Amino acid sequence: MSKVAVVYWSGTGNTELMAGKVVEGAKAAGADVTLFTAAEFGAEQMDQFDAVAFGCPSMGAEQLEESEFEPMFSACEAKLSGKKIALFGSYGWGDGEWMRTWEETCRNDGAQLACGCVICNEAPDDEADAACLALGKALA
Repeated sequence: MSKVAVVYWSGTGNTELMAGKVVEGAKAAGADVTLFTAAEFGAEQMDQFDAVAFGCPSMGAEQLEESEFEPMFSACEAKLSGKKIALFGSYGWGDGEWMRTWEETCRNDGAQLACGCVICNEAPDDEADAACLALGKALA
């Protein structure tokens, strides 16, 4: 049984809803899953998990949330090489540039992306829910 961490930051609750679906998908595929907020997770926990899903909405000028999520993620970057990960998040404007940049950062760090990222505009709809379930299953 693989151990999966789902780590997220959510300002409006949209990315939190997505995280719940990722957890549901990973559990359905048989994984042992632990859900963390960005404030509860750090680089020292990376080695405890076979795979990690990171979720963060687009903030400001299409960037990761700066006070909690980005510092936590930056600290985890040194542990991404060879790690199976997946990315998800919501946005309210823009075209998803923050996610493309984030994926490129992860690839450059040597991460193994389990599947394509999942993004949704505002609250997740049925299509985003299904994509988050599939993302969780891909991590398991």
